[in-house]
Amino acid sequence: MVRNLNKFFIVAIVAIAALLQSSEGKTVHVVGDALGWIVPPSADAYTTWAANQTFKVGDVVVFNFATGRHDVAQVTESALNACNGSSPILRETNGPLNITLSSSGQFYYICTVPGHCSGGQKLIINVTAAASSPAPQPSTAPSPINTPTPAPLTAPTPSPAAAPTQTPTSAPTPSLATAPTPTPTPTSAPTPSTTRAPATYIVGDEMGWTIPPNTSVSYPNWAQGKSFIVGDTLVFNYRLGVHDVAEVSKQAYGSCDSNTTISLNSNPPARITLTTPGEHFYICTFAGHCTAGQQLAINVTGTSTATSPSPSSPTAGATPSDQPGNSAKSIKSAGFSITFLAIIVVGLLY
Repeated sequence: MVRNLNKFFIVAIVAIAALLQSSEGKTVHVVGDALGWIVPPSADAYTTWAANQTFKVGDVVVFNFATGRHDVAQVTESALNACNGSSPILRETNGPLNITLSSSGQFYYICTVPGHCSGGQKLIINVTAAASSPAPQPSTAPSPINTPTPAPLTAPTPSPAAAPTQTPTSAPTPSLATAPTPTPTPTSAPTPSTTRAPATYIVGDEMGWTIPPNTSVSYPNWAQGKSFIVGDTLVFNYRLGVHDVAEVSKQAYGSCDSNTTISLNSNPPARITLTTPGEHFYICTFAGHCTAGQQLAINVTGTSTATSPSPSSPTAGATPSDQPGNSAKSIKSAGFSITFLAIIVVGLLY
């Protein structure tokens, strides 16, 4: 029986080791994480992202982008520095793109859409060789488990029954009539304000104001569920010379027409305070950016005049803590406690 158990444990250990070895798989790196592969809000966004990654041979690099809006081109170092995508090593236009790292060294990637590489849409990664697994050491079979021989059970020696000890009965404690607890007067809660203070919204959050990588993170999705009121502020984060923000009419918004604008901001970050209720429409006037999804429509309602709740007045009939009424209550409470202690002492004596 013991030998069978030993064999079972050996087989189980070997199986677990095989499972652990097979679970050591490749690492998948999603470029930019939630940002995706776009023109980033800051020039060093992908440099910072790559600095926090460890790339090894066999890993997979995933570029998330919308087909027709971006592409991925592997280029030389000099081509990356010059943002020259005319002679790429390879180029893919359909997103998302998965690239398996098959060799070690430095690799350079850019987007060849005009203005995107110079806007920061470029990536440098350093791939190291995969760590070689140490040679498995010959395993020695574990020594048989010695099952200890159980000691013979000896019948316990019966102990003489102890005489029952009589517990003296204590005198019953006289019950005390508790004074009725006074019902506190309810305090009315302050009425909540029907309006709120002005809020600041970062358009696109971490993505910023750029061409979105896909429709799932588009600006209509970002605005959905948000309540905009007069006094709120929209902050558009983007690269100088790569994007801008123009408020346009509803008709110009639908046709991405930037010839006639209500306002135009070209210096980032653009802070726009909402001063009137109704629908507001914003686009980027750079060629192709609005049609690629860089447009925002919001509906502004309400006002930002937040009414602060008035401090609650003392409840009628309530006695302040520093009035003599509380002192009298304290004296009565102390007298009651002394009487209670005296009754307990008399009960214990008798």
